Amino acid sequence: MTLRVAVVGSGPAGSSAAETLAKAGIETYLFERKLDNAKPCGGAIPLCMVSEFDLPPEIVDRQVRNMKMISPSNIEVDINLEKPGEYIGMCRREVLDGFMRDRAAMLGAKLINGTVHKLEIPSGNTAPYTLHYADHSDGNKMGTQKTLQVDLVIGADGANSRVAKAIKAGDYNYAIAFQERIRLPEDKMEYYQNLAEMYVGNDVSPDFYAWVFPKYDHVAVGTGTMRVNQAKIKQLQAGIRARAAKRLEGGEIIKIEAHPIPEHPRPRRVVGRVALVGDAAGTVTKSSGEGIYFAAKSARMCAETIVEYSHNGSRIPTEEDLKVYLKRWDKKYGITYKVLDILQTVFYRSDATREAFVEMCADKDVQRLTFDSYLYKTVVPANPFVQMKITAKTIGSMLRGHALAP
Repeated sequence: MTLRVAVVGSGPAGSSAAETLAKAGIETYLFERKLDNAKPCGGAIPLCMVSEFDLPPEIVDRQVRNMKMISPSNIEVDINLEKPGEYIGMCRREVLDGFMRDRAAMLGAKLINGTVHKLEIPSGNTAPYTLHYADHSDGNKMGTQKTLQVDLVIGADGANSRVAKAIKAGDYNYAIAFQERIRLPEDKMEYYQNLAEMYVGNDVSPDFYAWVFPKYDHVAVGTGTMRVNQAKIKQLQAGIRARAAKRLEGGEIIKIEAHPIPEHPRPRRVVGRVALVGDAAGTVTKSSGEGIYFAAKSARMCAETIVEYSHNGSRIPTEEDLKVYLKRWDKKYGITYKVLDILQTVFYRSDATREAFVEMCADKDVQRLTFDSYLYKTVVPANPFVQMKITAKTIGSMLRGHALAP
């Protein structure tokens, strides 16, 4: 037999899964409804993603080596990457996604320009899943109605995943991100040559941060907030525009974007022979809001589990087999999500705690630990004296800002 797998969604998650499966000789179908889609996104990727996913230099618009943290009272802290070769990659999603999707297709995944609108769940343990979709390959927006039968399904179709709804994976809380792409005059753009900015304050986000990230020929200026504050999103965007006004002077808005950001994993991420990855599974981190790397990584780990337990496509993996992917994922990254959840709860609750957070970021030990964790996705254990210093500085910063409860 030849194992047949459908991957719904061709962002970094779906394309990573499809590439891994296709390389193993598994019959892989990769669905994408809009091949020219540009997902609204800050577009920052860690250094380790460039090497792990073999991304060519041209995928990265800007190599950011300097980060400016700006407190509610506009105190600025500069964080610089000093090691040679280190940087945070800034990408346009239409470029990154297009490259990863095309590579998966080149390696053997069958790319289908179609919208999956229904997933038919079989009654038997080995009976095929049926995908009902509209094929847009002829240029028809309505599409030609078709079906496809497969043995397994990977849902990589984002926060509003139809695959997740089909398997009753449960709901999750989510944040809203709003972003404007702004083309700046040449002298203003020069300032952001290799610099990104993060702003915190109740005026730009009551529970997250706002950003100015440089891209190829523009900057992405945006903010995020929890769904409960969704009605305030334009007011918060006006807040970041006001805070960064001098640096954005003379800029022209070329695109406005908005999208949901999952705030925690779905209650069920594997049901039967269907697995969720990326935003569909809820792999975005709190505090940092990072999603691209974790989406691609979760999908690759899921696909690797399918390859392993199918014996390179010679048998159909079971639900228990697919759940091995979740166990491995939670073991590898569970503590990361818990720590970032705590950081968001502690430091984003008031302007006093945000002031303390920015002050703490001025410490070199904090910066090194943070960047080692972000760039390489490995928390380098500090020695006990450094750990004590970081703890003491955190408490001291919060006491000075009257941020600690009695």
